[in-house]
Order: sequence, then C-alpha cells, then structure tokens
Amino acid sequence: MYQRMLVPVDGSETARRGLDEAIKLSKALGASVRLVHIVDETPLAMNPETGIAAAPLVADFVEAGKQIIEEAHAFALAQGVEVATALHENFTGRVADRILEEARKSGAELIVMGTHGRRGIRHVVLGSDAEAVVRGATVPVLLVRAPGRK
Repeated sequence: MYQRMLVPVDGSETARRGLDEAIKLSKALGASVRLVHIVDETPLAMNPETGIAAAPLVADFVEAGKQIIEEAHAFALAQGVEVATALHENFTGRVADRILEEARKSGAELIVMGTHGRRGIRHVVLGSDAEAVVRGATVPVLLVRAPGRK
C-alpha cells in the first residue's frame, strides 16, 4: 500500500492533526514519513515598496521554519516512526506548488495534510493550499480537518 508519505507542517494545530494521522497510518502500514515545511517569503517578495528590510525577516522566517520542522521531527521520532525532513523557501508562486514538487521528488505515495476547512469569502480571499494540493496531486491526498470545524 503506502510506503512513503509526505506531511506538510507549518506549526499550526491543523498541521499537527495531519501529522498525528500520518503517524497512525505509518505505524499501521510500516511506512516512512517525510516532513516538509515551506518558508513562504512571497508576501515580502511581492511588496518591496513597503520599505521594510526583508533580509532580517527572511532570516527570522527560516529560523522559525527550522524550529517547526525540528519539533515535528522529534515528535514523529518519539512515536517510533521512520522520518526525514525537507525545508524549502518559497519566493514566488504558491506554497502548494512547492508541496507538490516535494511529493514528486521524494516519491511520496500519499500526502497527508491538515486543512482549515475555510468556506465562503474567507476561502475566496485566502485561498486554500490544501485544495490546490488536491487539484495538482498525482497521488492520493488525505485531508484532516481543523479542530472544531463542521
């Protein structure tokens, strides 16, 4: 069945729920997990006129990303799961495209990720990385809903 799973993590409770499900599946199937965190620098790249020095912010974003992936890695290891990690920076484009790229490169057979389950205007304005991953994936995608969403 599934031997290689990709799990995007961003430090949110929603992503943690996705990781929890991936760990359960990994244990049941004897599969490995690859964690990926995308440092999204797109807002800085798209708004150079703000006058904010971007370099220190980028460094902070990368450092925060390292912390997020290290914590998720330690958690998965503590659960007895074979786990690897990847950290990418995204200057332009969608985070979902980087997730899909990582899935292809790593040979993932399943993508497991949390979704906020936004609807209505919030969905239209904010978009959905999870939806874009589902639309672009060549492998199955398991979406885990955010806590408290109906």
